Amino acid sequence: MGLWLTLAGAAAAVNVVLLLLLVGIWTRNYLDIGSKHALGLAIFGVLLLAENLLAFYYYVLDPQVAQLLRSAAPVAGQAMSFVQFLELAGLLFLAWVTWE
Repeated sequence: MGLWLTLAGAAAAVNVVLLLLLVGIWTRNYLDIGSKHALGLAIFGVLLLAENLLAFYYYVLDPQVAQLLRSAAPVAGQAMSFVQFLELAGLLFLAWVTWE
């Protein structure tokens, strides 16, 4: 279970970096174009950034939650790790689409 949480923490960290870049691009696009679509993407990115920062805190920085996930609820920890990997895949695709 420790490996899963380590990988989930790494995925959350990569997600944070990707979201910072994407929110910057989407915010710049909103300021340049004034499109509601770009504003929606920027707001979505900020909310997902907050979720990933909280996940990173739980996986890496808060020893009580990390210990609970490792020992008391390993299935829940694995499921939460899988969600982080799915988010990473989605953000990598969004980054590719945004930079194309």
